Parts: sequence; structure tokens; C-alpha cells
Amino acid sequence: MFQYQIIPVTDFQENCSIVWCDETNEAAFIDPGGEPELLKKAVEKLGVNIKQILLTHGHLDHVGVAAELAKHYDVKIIGPSQEDEFLFTALPQQSMQFGFPYTESFLPDRWLKENDKIQIGNISFDVLFCPGHTPGHIVFINLKDKIAFVGDVLFKNSIGRTDFPRGNHADLISSITHKLFPLGDDFIFVPGHGPMSSFGNERMTNPFLV
Repeated sequence: MFQYQIIPVTDFQENCSIVWCDETNEAAFIDPGGEPELLKKAVEKLGVNIKQILLTHGHLDHVGVAAELAKHYDVKIIGPSQEDEFLFTALPQQSMQFGFPYTESFLPDRWLKENDKIQIGNISFDVLFCPGHTPGHIVFINLKDKIAFVGDVLFKNSIGRTDFPRGNHADLISSITHKLFPLGDDFIFVPGHGPMSSFGNERMTNPFLV
């Protein structure tokens, strides 16, 4: 059975998620943006086995401690799409820009693309390519439990910014309306920041989309 815990990290209150299969205890981080000791303690308390680190996009507040945790748990970093490679090579500049601790550049062990699948124990995620906030942004979809981890594509009553390098507003709106909303109104989602919501709620009430 699929389980998850959301742990907001850093002054940006970025939603790092630990997702796991309670039948096998296999787990993954999604977007570990900072506070590695807090995340390690959460893993220890849950008693799960981290097997991979999943990234939705290359902004520092979502990937800040991915390399450190990958080394600590001896696991691979997977995602996002390769169109975000420029963001990973610019992590030192991002850390100065956003006032984060210095972060060395790194590259994921595997890039992802539309329709790829990720397996964590007995649970699986489908990958959707959802550019706009960044050109290589992806979303992790669990079809069985109707939950999505959408990074900074969509928020409760808001949408992702597109004023960063290579952001594209038209692409972002297309990603939301043509990739996410067709999954169904009852699909809930974990955004990169802030509270959870459902695609139905955002389709009907989000001021940026109605």
C-alpha cells in the first residue's frame, strides 16, 4: 500500500516528500531541497529504506541536498527531464542568487521523459512531461491511489512562476489543462510549496485558470 509524508524544508517551505510501499518498506525522496539532518531523522523514525531520489525539476530549493542524500544512502538520483540540465550546472550560481548554502553542480543519474515509469516496492509512478515553470519539469503520478506530486507546476489557488530562465507561461497552462486536469477532478496533488488540493478544486476555483 502506498504511503507518504510531506516535510517542508528551508525558508522556502519546499514540500519534500518521502513516499514508500508499506509492503516492502522501499522508499524514495521527492525533491529534497534542504535540511538533510531533518530528512534523515524522518527516514529513521519511519523505518523505511530509501532506494532512490526523484526530482521534478532543477531549481535549487527542490534539489539542494539531493547529492548529499544520494551519497549517504548510496542511491541514484532520477529525473527531471534533460531540458533542465542547465539548471543543475548552474547550482553554484543559484545558491548565491537565492541565499542558500553553496551547492556544487551535479547531474542526475538518469533523466526522465513522458510515459517513463518509476517503481518503489509494489507501487508505481507514471511520469508526465509538464514544462512551463522550467523547460524540463516532470510530474510523478500514482494512478492507483489518484495522487500526483507536481513540483512547481500547480498550487492551491495559484500556478508556477514562469519568469525564471526559460520559463514559458503558455507551456505551463497547457501542462495543467492538457496533462493534469484530464486525470480527473478527484485526483489530489502535493505541490512544491503550500497545502495540498485536488485537480477538481483548482479547475473550478483557481483564479489563474478559470
